[in-house]
Amino acid sequence: MSGEAAAGASDRSGGSVRARLEELGLSLPEVAAPLASYVPAVRSGPYVYTAGQLPLVDGELPVTGKVGAEVTAEEARELAGICALNALAAVESVIGDLDRIARVVKVVGFVASAPDFTGQPGVINGASELLGEVLGDKGVHARSAVGAAVLPIDAPVEVEIQVEVVD
Repeated sequence: MSGEAAAGASDRSGGSVRARLEELGLSLPEVAAPLASYVPAVRSGPYVYTAGQLPLVDGELPVTGKVGAEVTAEEARELAGICALNALAAVESVIGDLDRIARVVKVVGFVASAPDFTGQPGVINGASELLGEVLGDKGVHARSAVGAAVLPIDAPVEVEIQVEVVD
């Protein structure tokens, strides 16, 4: 890779994650207290796995219901981005510094869907795009987007991530 190409790649995935969040006008929330018997994130070897993260803002769901019925696909897409931000907060609670993320390996998104709603991938793009904006090339990942009949506390969307970290 040429020096210029390497600098361009570094610009997309290097630097401080906290600084990039600030540039985007975002901040990491407090890690939400678990709704049941689990922890928000756990490390195993070089990987951190998050529990499913709901789109909680200050401990509350801004919207509830099924996507394609009470919630629009665009609203749900924005909520998926909030889920991803909450997932990054959970990762940080385990590793202490998001700059230790080597890459996002996998994202799994669940969308509480009206029976005829088939736009789950577009909804979960909200999470994928946020991870890409914040982490650059390190945010590129494999993904599943799954429709669900209902999610905890009537949330429209839930997202979990797996990241690889470096010591």
